[in-house]
Amino acid sequence: MVCALGFQDRLVARSHECDYPPEVRALPSCTAPSIDLRGTSAEIDRRVKEALRQALSIYRVDEGLLRRLRPDLIVTQSQCEVSAVRLREVEAATCTWLDAPARIVSLEPATLADVWGDVGRVAEALGAPERGTGLAGRLRRRVDAIAERTRQLPDRPAVVCVEWIEPLMAAGNWTPELVELAGGVNLAGTAGHHSPWLTWDELAARDPVAIVVAPCGFDLARTRAELPALTRHPAWPGLRAVRAGRVSLADGNQYFNRSGPRLVESLEILAEILHPGAFVFGHEGAGWQRL
Repeated sequence: MVCALGFQDRLVARSHECDYPPEVRALPSCTAPSIDLRGTSAEIDRRVKEALRQALSIYRVDEGLLRRLRPDLIVTQSQCEVSAVRLREVEAATCTWLDAPARIVSLEPATLADVWGDVGRVAEALGAPERGTGLAGRLRRRVDAIAERTRQLPDRPAVVCVEWIEPLMAAGNWTPELVELAGGVNLAGTAGHHSPWLTWDELAARDPVAIVVAPCGFDLARTRAELPALTRHPAWPGLRAVRAGRVSLADGNQYFNRSGPRLVESLEILAEILHPGAFVFGHEGAGWQRL
């Protein structure tokens, strides 16, 4: 978001998850995971839940690095404590800077409108509100153009977006909006609400025409490696989307899971998946793949 607003040259550090645009990877990372994030989705889920049960943080802040860098502005998020450092930990890391306190802008989006609003909040904090207005306007116009085209299409396939594989979780927050805008009918997860757990019985009962698998924090290669947890389940072969060959994998880490400007690219990906032939943005292969 900062880079899209034209302030990439002002960045002095990033979180360990921030890797786009690629140039920011050269910056020092001021956060790190405090649990092992390797292994299967089921193993990661167990570690995360155990840490949360013990009221432990899943991430840690490098206070020494932040003290040396002395940033004027810190952009963080409090939308999901599993996805990023908690706000109170960022505040704790800066409380010792009594001589030079940093301004903290914490983002907590749940809908697309919230994300576009956050663009404005970050731009204002950077002293360039007009850039925020311009960027948010451009993003909305791209969304509106796709939505206008999908409204003219006769077919609206029923869709389930999977945000975690084991245990199953449907995608919430802005993803149900993206599905509807891309010309689909969302069957699991509610716009503006956190992503819900999903049982196999529920998935079978809803029996979507299309399934999009975009696990939080996973790229395409890791998602494909996790697929046996889905494909070996007894209910998998009987699902309508599986029988019809309409299961797609998407790079959730780079697109769907991040509340930033590339949610528009996420919408483009969904439009390509749900209406092949009607939309070709060039994302197939790198942004999503057919199973």
